[in-house]
Amino acid sequence: APQAPSPRKDIRDCSADPLYLPPTATNTSVRLAALRGVMRTQGTHAYIVPSTDAHMSEYISERDARLGWLTGFSGSAGTAVVTQDKATLWTDSRYWTQAERELDCNWELQRTTSIESIGMWILKEVPVGGNVTLDPFLFSIDTWNSYSRALHGSGRTLLPLETNLVDQAWGDQRPLPSSSEIYSLPAEFTGSSWQEKVAGIRQQMEEHSRRPTAVLLSGLEETAWLFNLRGDDIPYNPVFYSYTLLTNTTISLFMDESRLSAVARASLLSGCPGLLCVELQEYGQVSAHLRRYTQDNVTVWLGTEYTTYGLYSIIPQEKLLEENYSPVMTAKAVKNAHEQEMLRAAHVRDAVAVIQYLLWLEKTVPQGQVDEFSGAQHIDALRWSEHSRGPSFQSISASGLNAALAHYSPSNGSSRALSVREMYLFDTGGQYLAGCVGTTTLTLPCHALQEAYTRVLMGNIDLSRLVFPSNTAGRNVESFARRALWNVGLNYGHGTGHGIGNFLSVHEWPVGFQSNNVPLEAGMFTSIEPGYYRDGEFGIRIEDVALVVEAQTESEETFLTFEVVSLVPYDRKLIDLSLLSPEQIQYLNSYYEKIRAQVGPELRRQRLEEEYAWLQESTEPFPLSSARTVALAPLALAPLLSVLLSGLGA
Repeated sequence: APQAPSPRKDIRDCSADPLYLPPTATNTSVRLAALRGVMRTQGTHAYIVPSTDAHMSEYISERDARLGWLTGFSGSAGTAVVTQDKATLWTDSRYWTQAERELDCNWELQRTTSIESIGMWILKEVPVGGNVTLDPFLFSIDTWNSYSRALHGSGRTLLPLETNLVDQAWGDQRPLPSSSEIYSLPAEFTGSSWQEKVAGIRQQMEEHSRRPTAVLLSGLEETAWLFNLRGDDIPYNPVFYSYTLLTNTTISLFMDESRLSAVARASLLSGCPGLLCVELQEYGQVSAHLRRYTQDNVTVWLGTEYTTYGLYSIIPQEKLLEENYSPVMTAKAVKNAHEQEMLRAAHVRDAVAVIQYLLWLEKTVPQGQVDEFSGAQHIDALRWSEHSRGPSFQSISASGLNAALAHYSPSNGSSRALSVREMYLFDTGGQYLAGCVGTTTLTLPCHALQEAYTRVLMGNIDLSRLVFPSNTAGRNVESFARRALWNVGLNYGHGTGHGIGNFLSVHEWPVGFQSNNVPLEAGMFTSIEPGYYRDGEFGIRIEDVALVVEAQTESEETFLTFEVVSLVPYDRKLIDLSLLSPEQIQYLNSYYEKIRAQVGPELRRQRLEEEYAWLQESTEPFPLSSARTVALAPLALAPLLSVLLSGLGA
């Protein structure tokens, strides 16, 4: 009789006897017991723990990694709810397998992120009359309102607790806050002074119909960008803990001023006294200051996406001007000409590092000398240069079945060896003073994966060469990245792209292709990154960074398109040319000419002759005769798209 397949050893099995936990799982029994003890003293029946910090940051410091400490789950998105006898984690499809690897059997996994689902679970587990508590400074306004609606009229009370219960349970084991220096970004890397930026925001305040008297900034990128300051409070993101209240006549910056460099302090105080004098205040004083300020006849302009319910609830409703994003966030999204040139230059430097890595892989992997972790270390080391500030996110270096986890990162303790017989995906990025870059590349092909790779590439090309009307929302064009996959019943579960910061976050809102992103505008940078993942087998993602630019058309109206600034060739061994249209092949050939022209000279300047030869071979033009004979050219769809978008009110 055929043998039953052996159970997977990389994920937990809580139905086995005895329970099976992989070595990647964390024992959370003591941590849960500590939290439940604190909950009892507070009289709370359920406590909600998010994955965010007080600034709605995507990446968080170890000190703020409350969800990770409590659950053992290291994914960047999730919500936990703990009662006296149950503990449940909600996360999205990117992290389901990762959660099964990292959670122990104290935890139930819910494969959704909807607050409705969390609310239904709470109603089932918390008795009528019970208290459901959370830290209001860790939840967005929308999320608080959604929980409030979910529990409204149920007999359960939603209570904000400013004392964080996880912090109490964590105790003195909680990591200390950063003490490193906060410094000024040199003028050559900013494109405009902080005084010019402040003047621009104040002008927007004056021109707004509501005439707000102040702008409140909660997002860490907002304050860092506005004052041309950088720090390292959060891994991979050069920001520091801060808030700003900018009024018509004053500037209040809430931070740990003892960490300011002498140059940064002098810059901030150079306008004192006067309208451009920055008043430095303690980070923890923002709530009290805001409470005092809003007692007067004022209007506070804020972006709801980055303001917590805790701060929002301080301001009387009639004194609020609410928009999704603050004027600083939207101003930051459109890069000036100097910033655009710096980001282009950063991609040339980064392409050199990635090409060195690809050649190194070709030499070392067949000898069995590389695993996921050592590969990630090597690409990070190659990126260091005069203006480099390390990786822009934790490098994704995934072989075989691990590549099916969209955001997998290896550790020194558990790392698969790279093999010429398996797909290898690496998604890496570098922080440079000139900008921030991200690149996803696949190498070491298997012929069975060729069609999936090619269709992902087709989606990347179709969106990259699209021409569309100005003021178009990204969500209205992102299906072009999915079309080639949809044609054969394939799809991917993550977003198609995100904004790119100028030596800030590699994932920069409000730019992108999701429902809550702003319309695309010339000067914005976004990634374009379709993918395909088959759980337990392989994963594919092809990511480029692109600048939104004006398209050359005969129309009197303004149309936009993308200028791809990433400069790494695709793996030609994985491309099935017979699936591509002539227009797609022409695009590839033009792109490869651009890579040769921009990266080739830099390789030669650095005397990397072997890498130069590799680049020449990897960017040979593709024969047009290999294309499929019937093609639907995306560029020809622009007039039709214009009609569709006008109907959508884009």
